[in-house]
Amino acid sequence: MIENQKIRPGKVIGPLGEQLTLDSLPPPSTTRWVVRRKAEVVAAVNGGLLSVDDVCARYGLTVEEFAGWQRAIDRSGMPGLRVTRIQHYKSLYERQQKY
Repeated sequence: MIENQKIRPGKVIGPLGEQLTLDSLPPPSTTRWVVRRKAEVVAAVNGGLLSVDDVCARYGLTVEEFAGWQRAIDRSGMPGLRVTRIQHYKSLYERQQKY
């Protein structure tokens, strides 16, 4: 019986159009999270390469932190992941929600 077996793809398309595999993702020891690395991890989860639990365990993230990355990409694309622009994009999103 194959009830709970999950089939995962071997590769997914990354945020810049490149193919991502488990080996091409940022290493688990990553401490400096630039926009591209965050976007690659989000793309891996969205494509089914990793689960949210896998990402949190692999990179030492909280579910809330990762969910914030996903929200930022959904709202503003890759520029929304820039730490220095979070407040700008947050206020822009809130203004758009009013109309």
